[in-house]
Amino acid sequence: MSTIDELTQRNRTGERADFIGEDYLLSLVERAQEPTDSQLEALIAKALEAKGLELAEVASLLAIGDQAKLEQLFTAAQQVKERIYGKRVVMFAPLYVSNYCVNSCAYCGYHKGNQKLPRVRLTMEEVAHQVRLLEGMGHKRLALEAGEDPLNCPLEYILEVIKTIYSTSQDHGNIRRVNVNIAATTVEEYKRLHEAGIGTYILFQETYHRATYNKVHPSGPKSVYDWHTTAMDRAMMGGCDDVGLGVLFGLFDYRFEVLALLAHSQHLQERFGVGCHTISVPRIRPAAGVNLDHVVKYPVDELEFKKIVAILRLAVPYTGLILSTRERSGLRDELLSIGISQVSAASATGVGGYREDHDQDQDPTAQFTPDDHRSVDEVLRSICQQGYLPSYCTACYRRGRTGEHFMELATVGEIQEFCQPNAIITFKEYLLDYASPATRKLGEETIAAHLAQIPSPTMRQETIKRLERLEQGERDLYF
Repeated sequence: MSTIDELTQRNRTGERADFIGEDYLLSLVERAQEPTDSQLEALIAKALEAKGLELAEVASLLAIGDQAKLEQLFTAAQQVKERIYGKRVVMFAPLYVSNYCVNSCAYCGYHKGNQKLPRVRLTMEEVAHQVRLLEGMGHKRLALEAGEDPLNCPLEYILEVIKTIYSTSQDHGNIRRVNVNIAATTVEEYKRLHEAGIGTYILFQETYHRATYNKVHPSGPKSVYDWHTTAMDRAMMGGCDDVGLGVLFGLFDYRFEVLALLAHSQHLQERFGVGCHTISVPRIRPAAGVNLDHVVKYPVDELEFKKIVAILRLAVPYTGLILSTRERSGLRDELLSIGISQVSAASATGVGGYREDHDQDQDPTAQFTPDDHRSVDEVLRSICQQGYLPSYCTACYRRGRTGEHFMELATVGEIQEFCQPNAIITFKEYLLDYASPATRKLGEETIAAHLAQIPSPTMRQETIKRLERLEQGERDLYF
């Protein structure tokens, strides 16, 4: 029996993911009716309390088609987002280190049958070079990405990559948080990831609909639905108390997928005392070696996508919502106002894709094709122009404000005491070290506006002192 067969067989021996309750969720979708004006008013009033929504209530919101009601939904989502996150937008970038993969995922350019894809795995020297380029763009937070291949990309390799990332710095640049998006694994291996100092462990379900999952994952270790879906349980058992969920919108009915994401988070809340830390909302994008005609059976248009983001923000108000460069720049900017709290910028989706010219178009090793090709500086300037505050903060992770402790602070509003000052301080670092003159000018105006919004005079003064220390050459200051 081959190593791949052994892995696949091992994956079939775990617990079942019955907590998704597929029949129940499908029945909610089928029975849901668009709320009346008075019903919508009541649902929005409840959502504005920032205590979340029940699955049946979410199903009702997902049934909305009326434009005026959708606008009410978007307005409510913006109010909830700004109440909890203020105007902050967290920045990050992906780092792909290996595209070797033994799975046959029908939607992914990394699938093992893709003969057009050059297979690449970075050496540690190449990892360090990619990190220095990312640091040169101002990034402080990375999402580590890799295909699943026990021979060419074992956990030992991932651990060595993490160590290399954290130990690589250039001038004022350093990576302060490495989130990890790798294949589902065992409790023991999650313990090792936790010990390596990762931030959030991320794993996309792709689709929670079992029959669709089986169809788009015909072979490989990932083909076992229950093993994949219960990965977050094992991750939390291994000490990874910040976990990130996500689905790939387009594979199945988005209404079911949204409900399933929430059911998964509820399960984690009930079992471990804390739900998911983040939810990602990728839509399928073209990729070399992938025929999307056979994959995208439930396309999600932009209006539906906006509805998804708004409803998730109302349903899980304290969960970070992540948007990648899969989406066009105008839509990304628009989604900031209705729920998105974290965005990537200047992303390369191929292995070794970051280059001195920052041109990631037409990369033959790319997992998918991005649709927002702006530089980091351009993205930050756009964020500021909309009245938002870019943040490179990683303080909670390094202060131990994670998992249940983070939620305890967040749900009573105390996390805000740290978030606004830390966002200001980390954005100031970017302006001093990396910004173009135009972005620095606008950024300084943005900082002044947000500094005035810090409610505590003492905290405001302490923040001003730290800004002065940054001007004098200090770095990595935070509360």
